[in-house]
Amino acid sequence: MTNNQALNPAAPKRLAIEADELRNLAEGIIQSGVLGRSRVYTALLRYLVDCAITGSNPKEIEIAIEVLGRDTDFDVAKDSAVRVYIHQLRKKLDRYYDQYQQSSPHRLVIPKGQYTVEALATETGDPRSGFPQAPGSSATTDKDGTTGKRRAGVWPIAITVLLAANLLYFLIGDLPWDRSPHQAIALHPTWRALLSDEIPILVVMGDYYIFGELDEAGNVARMIRDFDVNSKEDLDNLFAEKPELGWQYYDLNLSYLPEGSAFALASIASVLRAANKPVNVKMMSEVNTRDLQRNHIVYIGYVSALDRINKMVFSVSGLSIGENYDQLITKDGREVYTSDAGLPSFDKPFIDYGWFITFPTTQKTRMVVIAGMRDSGLVHTAQTVTELSGLRAIDDRLAESEETKSTAHEALFQVRGLDRMNFDAQLEYTSYLNARGMWQDELEEPGAK
Repeated sequence: MTNNQALNPAAPKRLAIEADELRNLAEGIIQSGVLGRSRVYTALLRYLVDCAITGSNPKEIEIAIEVLGRDTDFDVAKDSAVRVYIHQLRKKLDRYYDQYQQSSPHRLVIPKGQYTVEALATETGDPRSGFPQAPGSSATTDKDGTTGKRRAGVWPIAITVLLAANLLYFLIGDLPWDRSPHQAIALHPTWRALLSDEIPILVVMGDYYIFGELDEAGNVARMIRDFDVNSKEDLDNLFAEKPELGWQYYDLNLSYLPEGSAFALASIASVLRAANKPVNVKMMSEVNTRDLQRNHIVYIGYVSALDRINKMVFSVSGLSIGENYDQLITKDGREVYTSDAGLPSFDKPFIDYGWFITFPTTQKTRMVVIAGMRDSGLVHTAQTVTELSGLRAIDDRLAESEETKSTAHEALFQVRGLDRMNFDAQLEYTSYLNARGMWQDELEEPGAK
């Protein structure tokens, strides 16, 4: 018995397992999508597993050359890339077991100060006991070595934002509304394709991932939104590529949800209540490839927050992003749709756009996107596609076209407003779409975006 086990009887014990079983543990982690988009973490985990199986203990320079592709003159004293990747991989493993495999009898860990992996057994007590505590789970450590509770004030905000959509959805689901109008809408082909089978529905809320910029004292000076950082994994990858930013930025684990998303969710929830099967809600920043493959997806949010499904959606759509996310253009370049609702004047009208698209993602699952360039477009689109008159207007416009009919189609609405209020809207564009072959092209890598 080790000293650690003597002090803590519930501490996990090392588990001697076969090579294939160790590899299976690693592959399960990889397939979960928790390692994110970067191929480096996948390669690094497999490399460490192979080393553990052969009993070798690789040096930092060996990992730099064989995994990171660095040259033989790589200077480990000047470049901390290997240490950063190991640190981030350790955090990802912690996250995997904390969020996805809390009851797992085995836990794959990277011991502190080592470049190897171990499979540990969690025989009694909390399977997480005895392991390194996840960063941010307790008092933080300042740069001068002192501990404190700095930055703690942002956590209530994060919790509020992340839970708001879930609470709103379930509250709406319990209201004693008349179900008959919503059941009629649920029978429309657009919604029936999602509601008539046993495949669960996942409502994905388009959130913005927010991180903090630190001042010289190590406190959060301001919060930052970067379109290239849409999840914890993205921020980890940024730190891995540029380790010096680890002292400049801080992961707040904070998401921002646009106000219009709540109103849009209220409209959509009224239809989803007709589904006699599981309906769950998740933030886009937490969605992985497995979620997209195993569920019907209903996306609600801004066009700029499509994130993980961005390439997939635009590979099917007849539209593409223009100069920025406030502009969509037809792929033939003939029509340009630009929103000026981003900075509306209180005394001048504005124009916004809402977007609806539905298409099959696999042979069994479908995706529905209810989006807006800003709140006005988002709210109007959600209201329109949950009313029979709105759905029929789309059907009628599609019927007038000479395009080949398919189960995939899209619609774009122009919304006019004043003082953040919608006054008028019109159906601007519709099109049938071809979604064949889209899935394999866009989501072949676990955790891909």
